[in-house]
Amino acid sequence: MDALENGTPEIFNTDQGSQYTCEEFIRILLARGIKPSMDGRGRALDNVFLERLWRSVKYENVFLHEYSDGYELQHGLEKYFKHYNEKRPHMSLEYEYPINVYRRS
Repeated sequence: MDALENGTPEIFNTDQGSQYTCEEFIRILLARGIKPSMDGRGRALDNVFLERLWRSVKYENVFLHEYSDGYELQHGLEKYFKHYNEKRPHMSLEYEYPINVYRRS
């Protein structure tokens, strides 16, 4: 899948890491019409849903496989996210699949 198929994000959110304070990085975002956003210090809960997702991705996929290159990783993640969204019940969704909840909304 081409990264540009889904368009350009409106906002790029990050923590208070060096990428946020790098003027060149910010300039690239702004040149593409992307608004930079930074979590406040001690605001770990701002991204709790994404943090939980990436924890699942790492522990259920990335740490279990020895991907040899970026192409293999991309293929593995595509398979994982299909499973995550269509075949893995989620406790927070009353043990439903995300795709079913999405389609009903």
